[in-house]
Amino acid sequence: MDQEYERRLLRQINHQNLPTEARLSVLLTQSGDRFIPTRAGSNWSINFHYANENCRSPNQNHKAKDASSDSSKDAVAYAALLRNELLGAGIETVPDPHTDDRRHAVLSQDSHSLFRYTVHTKRVPFDSDNEVSPYSLSPLSNKSHKLLRSPRKPARKISKIPFKVLDAPELQDDFYLNLVDWSAGNLLSVGLGACVYLWSACTSQVTRLCDLSVDGDSVTSVCWNERGSLVAVGTHKGYVQIWDAAGGRKLTSLEGHSARVGALAWNGEQLSSGSRDRVILQRDVRTPPTAERRLQGHRQEVCGLKWSPDHQHLASGGNDNKLLVWNSSSLLPVQQYSDHLAAVKAIAWSPHQHGLLASGGGTADRCLRFWNTLTGQALQSTDTGSQVCNLAWSKHANELVSTHGYSQNQILVWKYPSLTQVAKLTGHSYRVLYLAVSPDGEAIVTGAGDETLRFWNVFSKTRCTKESKSVLNLFTRIR
Repeated sequence: MDQEYERRLLRQINHQNLPTEARLSVLLTQSGDRFIPTRAGSNWSINFHYANENCRSPNQNHKAKDASSDSSKDAVAYAALLRNELLGAGIETVPDPHTDDRRHAVLSQDSHSLFRYTVHTKRVPFDSDNEVSPYSLSPLSNKSHKLLRSPRKPARKISKIPFKVLDAPELQDDFYLNLVDWSAGNLLSVGLGACVYLWSACTSQVTRLCDLSVDGDSVTSVCWNERGSLVAVGTHKGYVQIWDAAGGRKLTSLEGHSARVGALAWNGEQLSSGSRDRVILQRDVRTPPTAERRLQGHRQEVCGLKWSPDHQHLASGGNDNKLLVWNSSSLLPVQQYSDHLAAVKAIAWSPHQHGLLASGGGTADRCLRFWNTLTGQALQSTDTGSQVCNLAWSKHANELVSTHGYSQNQILVWKYPSLTQVAKLTGHSYRVLYLAVSPDGEAIVTGAGDETLRFWNVFSKTRCTKESKSVLNLFTRIR
């Protein structure tokens, strides 16, 4: 017998008699051959996903999570089919891309290697509980057949083109003003320079409600009451005028502010007004003008006001980066949030979850933040990448829309609480400073310093396939 062959044979016999740990150390120290580890204990569904995530850049991951097209859903279904056939995953329904990504991300935090070196264990055959029929001609397992037959949710398609564009000359490019509001009667009120115009969404008829130029004043805010019969108009000189929209007449003019009134909010028959003089005045329009409540808590201009759906709490945002919450009886704020790093104009109460408040910060902050006003705790936050100008919740789903200024001038639709982007809409060339939701809760209108109003179907269940691209010059300048 050849001596070299006898030496190798004896070495192999001695190696097999070693314990498992010693044998592994010998294999690792040997040179000249590969070490092939056992893969019986590896969780391939997690490791495979973890490897794909490492190969992607952060931008690619972000785009993959935001994708909602048919092709992305097909890719998810195909990946689930491969996991069934190659890894025995047993998936029977097409997973949601966002939920699936988050689940794997959590599971993969504790795993930083693709292979695990463990002792060999007995493997359970895939589909042992549900074998494929021996008469089936399909190469796929029963689980994969169920996966392919599972009902697919219709793709959420939000048109990226506005279905209507109105020209709005003299619409000011001022972050601290609120010049657009949509009434329950389907009338849109817009403050243009010294005038307030009403546009009917049913007939497209435009009427001029008031002209403040005769008093040397200008419009700084507009707000409809809940019934859509009265519209409040804040002015640059600090007045708050109440107008009857149907009759086209002014009912009263309220004094009390020493500077412009940039924020208004109705609560039944009570009207709250926020001003550059840092004061919030709350007045009942049925009582004499002298009966008022003065709320003082902000150190700079009040630029955002919203009443909660239960009419019990008022949220106010200011240029002092503060978000304050007031109740209906106290003269001092019951809660104060100071996490924002810039002016807080964007405020919205959730109609779906009691006590949930959303807010957005200005250019130096750029964050959406969510608060539980029942406990006073901060819930979530996300950096939007640009100035947050407005917020509004959907009436039908747990979603909200935000409009932005510097530097992207975009409109974003978010899912809550996952905070995944459903859609990104662009078209305005200036900051999207104004936002209002239609009374049916399906469409929104946005306004910007580019002197246009754009109407978008963002929350609609049935959307038009044809979109109007024409610009309708319905607002005319007063010469």
